[in-house]
Amino acid sequence: MARTIGSEGARTEAAIREAAARLFARHGFEGVSMRRLAEEVGVQAGALYRYFPTKQALLADMMADHLRRLLDAWEAEPKPRADPPAELAAFARFHVRYHVDRRDEVFVNYMELRSLAPDHFSQIAALRDAYEAPLRDILARGARAGQFHVPDLPVTAMALVAMLTGVTRWARPGGRLDADALADLHAALALGAVRAPHPEPSCFTPA
Repeated sequence: MARTIGSEGARTEAAIREAAARLFARHGFEGVSMRRLAEEVGVQAGALYRYFPTKQALLADMMADHLRRLLDAWEAEPKPRADPPAELAAFARFHVRYHVDRRDEVFVNYMELRSLAPDHFSQIAALRDAYEAPLRDILARGARAGQFHVPDLPVTAMALVAMLTGVTRWARPGGRLDADALADLHAALALGAVRAPHPEPSCFTPA
């Protein structure tokens, strides 16, 4: 855990996280030194170590924080019950809306898994598994009810998450589709991917 001192410390820690996400997304984890990060934040390099003892600890802390906030947001999200197609659509909409405006965080959390030390990787993998568990449950119940075609549950879940997360790589603010339209479109795509009997109509409008 990062160590902070009072409200000023909390602001500095937040600034470090924001700058690290921005720089890691742009230059890669290995391409950013603690000195470069300190320059971006506007503090002395030694000050960073009051919050994060190593760059590896910073990366792991950033990823864990992102995933815990994601889990909390999903827990608080209103959800349909006992209706796998509606639940899958709700998960897809939530995932797209939550991630689309967090491009740097998402990029770092997916692309820099390779940079984690083994103990940190295990921690982050457990948090990701906790987030994806409800999706696997929705898919399993839909398959048992004959509502979904799911030939391989783990692969289908991973493929859906990859598709839904991929919106952060190409969607841009001010684009043709706003966040709600993107969420609706991806909900329809998710339902179509598992051959739901009555997928929601696509909101896609050709350019």
